[in-house]
Amino acid sequence: MGLPQRTEAASHYFTYIDLISGDDILQIMNAQLEDTAALLGSVSEEKSLHRYAPDKWSIRQVISHVNDTERVFAFRAMWFARGFSDPLPSFDQNIASDAAGADNHSLASHVQEFRKIREATLVLFRNLPPEAWVRSGVASGNSVTVNALAYIIAGHVAHHAAILQERYL
Repeated sequence: MGLPQRTEAASHYFTYIDLISGDDILQIMNAQLEDTAALLGSVSEEKSLHRYAPDKWSIRQVISHVNDTERVFAFRAMWFARGFSDPLPSFDQNIASDAAGADNHSLASHVQEFRKIREATLVLFRNLPPEAWVRSGVASGNSVTVNALAYIIAGHVAHHAAILQERYL
């Protein structure tokens, strides 16, 4: 499908979409699978509890958030791709993070979870018929296309990978 048009998602999602260059979103997502796992593989279990400020998430909490968010956005993509028209609710990242208990699980387990979620996301998008990519629906009160959701997923990972490199590592 290619990079989403500005009409395919709410403007705030372009914070993520604009981090992605290139039209082959599946190749980009596949490359991120290895790149992100390699980045996180360079972090020790001890270091993964690090917070760059007292009120910020630990590295484990960041990757848990990335995992939760990918699940939510992939579900939205599946919902709209399959032709469902009911609007989907918002996702409060802080509620999810508070309930996740991410620091109680090893970084290695979070990385394994990331791999499995991304593999499932890739299978979902690879198996979509062409017409599904242009379908849209409302999530969090905003219209969004399936195509835009794929780019949002990749952009969200790129966003947090950059934060990890700049502020944590």
